[in-house]
Amino acid sequence: MLSYLLLALLVLTIAAYYAGLAKARAFAAATGHHKSHHSLAGYHGAFVAAWAGIPSFLLVVLWLLFQGPVVDQLLIVSLPVERLQDLDAGQLNLLVSEIKSVAKGNIFGTPDEVVLAAAERYNSWNGIASWAMVASALSLTVVALFVARSMLAPRFRARNHVESITTVLMITCSLIAILTTVGIVTSLLYETMRFFSMVSPLEFFFGLNWEPQIAMRSDQVTAGGAFGAIPVYVGTLLIAVIAMLVATPIGLYSAIYLTEYASDGLRAVVKPLLEILAGIPTVVYGFFAVLTVAPAMREFGELLGFSIAPNSALAAGGVMGIMLIPFISSLSDDALNAVPQSLRDGSYGLGATKGETITRVLLPAALPGIMGGILLAVSRAIGETMIVVMAAGIIAALTLNPFEPVTTVTVQIVTLLIGDTEFDNPKTLAAFALGLVLFIATLVLNVIALTIVRRYREQYD
Repeated sequence: MLSYLLLALLVLTIAAYYAGLAKARAFAAATGHHKSHHSLAGYHGAFVAAWAGIPSFLLVVLWLLFQGPVVDQLLIVSLPVERLQDLDAGQLNLLVSEIKSVAKGNIFGTPDEVVLAAAERYNSWNGIASWAMVASALSLTVVALFVARSMLAPRFRARNHVESITTVLMITCSLIAILTTVGIVTSLLYETMRFFSMVSPLEFFFGLNWEPQIAMRSDQVTAGGAFGAIPVYVGTLLIAVIAMLVATPIGLYSAIYLTEYASDGLRAVVKPLLEILAGIPTVVYGFFAVLTVAPAMREFGELLGFSIAPNSALAAGGVMGIMLIPFISSLSDDALNAVPQSLRDGSYGLGATKGETITRVLLPAALPGIMGGILLAVSRAIGETMIVVMAAGIIAALTLNPFEPVTTVTVQIVTLLIGDTEFDNPKTLAAFALGLVLFIATLVLNVIALTIVRRYREQYD
């Protein structure tokens, strides 16, 4: 229903644009010239379309945000009092989840009469709310269309209103982006503080054993759990370093070749082929690492007389490096092409060779763009999950041996959050602590890169 509603709102918004456009053209036809008009006809149409579409879209968004909680509260209030007695918050949530599951038709076992009746009420209330949303949104669109159209006149400042609406939309989008970032950081900090209230920060940051397996129920017997994250960080850095050792020279050299040596025809063929690597899904790289690269490395190691684990950091990092080549190559190529030809001509005029011009003129001048590509590749390497899960494993081992299996921060975050575990124990809260450390590490990388970019940009501006 929501898709059809949005489609209907889009059609009405387009109709509102043409309604405003038609009325503005009628002004022109009546007066015979446009000099007496403040705004062009397109601005009149855009004004009516904005008033018809934007309020209705906001109404739908707000309705969807509040419909779920309101219906859930009505559902809880409608339940018999005796059924709600002695239920804590977790048990109440489980009961509501069971009712919703039955309402969707996912019935396991034999639900009691209270649950079945509540499921019927839940579906009925959701249906009423959905149809009310459709009626309200369409009515608001039609009313806003006619009101906005009635405001049009030859001297109506439609352009000013459209520009004001556009400015407000841009400011709103900027605020949404900022508030989203603030919300992410705040949630990470809050949940991380909860984790550190249960686990010592010294153990987390300096501990050498990562085994976050704790008892999830009172009748379950497990180990006490160990939350020393050093093995996780070492594994992340090891795989990222291997990936960058593969991606950086290949990507940079390919960019230099395409910029300075390749013909236009060859460049038109090779560059798109390189950029195809960026469009391959990471799960395909994971299959490639598991089925091709890892067995080949293991057989090569046996020929040389040493063993390589089936899941190794070398296999994961090598394949990840192949995935990162287009990030470095494309951005480095753009940066090298942006260097003014006068710098090249001046270098050649002083008697420098092509190699000396590349190493002493082009690369320093293009360093800001090259650093941007390398930084993007490093961030992608640190945040990659699928390749590591399939090719390197999930066991946290404190080792710098690239032939051994390791794990990364992102893999552990996924592993810790799998299942229906509540966020009230160190095992699940550890994921937020790992995420905060990963966020800080990425922030530090960005600051370092911006410092390098600013320093060299000042020299070549």
